Amino acid sequence: MIKLVAFDLDGTIGDTIPMCLKALKRAVTPYITLNDVSENDILETFGLNEKGMIKKLVGYNWENALDDFYVIYEQMHIMCPRPFDGITELIEKLKKKSILIALVTGKGEKSCAITLRQFNMDTCFDKVKTGNPFKNNKAENFRELLADYKLQPDEMIYIGDTVSDIVSCREVGIRCLSASWVTSCLDAQKLEAHNAGNVFNSIASLECYLMG
Repeated sequence: MIKLVAFDLDGTIGDTIPMCLKALKRAVTPYITLNDVSENDILETFGLNEKGMIKKLVGYNWENALDDFYVIYEQMHIMCPRPFDGITELIEKLKKKSILIALVTGKGEKSCAITLRQFNMDTCFDKVKTGNPFKNNKAENFRELLADYKLQPDEMIYIGDTVSDIVSCREVGIRCLSASWVTSCLDAQKLEAHNAGNVFNSIASLECYLMG
C-alpha cells in the first residue's frame, strides 16, 4: 500500500527548466571572462543545487553570481507563473486518501522557496527535501523520508522527469513514475527504455494510475 508520494519540482510540477537555464546563464555570464557559457555547460551541472552549479561554472566570484541568480530567478519567474494544470488538484486528491506528500528536488532551499511561493504551493507538502552543492543527493533524501515516516521502500513512490531520478529511486528500492508531459520525443524514449511501463505523458494519465 502506498503511504507516501514524493514529487520532483522542475519539469514535473512546473515547466521551470527553460527559465532556470536562462536565469543561470544571465547570472554567471558577467563573471566568465574566457568563454561564453552554453546551455550544455549548464546542463552538465544539473544534479547539483544552484550553489554547486554556479561554483562549477564560475569558480572565483561564485558568491556574487549566486546572489545575482536569486534576484534574476525571482524576476524571471513571470515566465512560469503557475504549476502545470492538474498538479495541485492531484496532490489534494492524494491527501484526501491520507497519503503523505513530499517534495524532493535538486534545487537549493532558496530557489525552491521562490518557486513554491510563486506557485502558491508553500503549504502543499508534508516535507521538502532540497539539493546539495556537491552531489546529487536524491537517494539520500529518499532514505531520510523512509526513516522519518518509518516506511518500507514499497510504501513510497517518486514522480520525476529524468533518467537520474530513476537511478536514484532504484538505489533505494522505491518505484519511480516518470513524468513525460513536457519532455521531447527523444527524452521520452530514454525514460521508457529505463523505466518501461512507468512513463506518463500527461498528468491526467498519472492521476488515473494513482487514484485507480
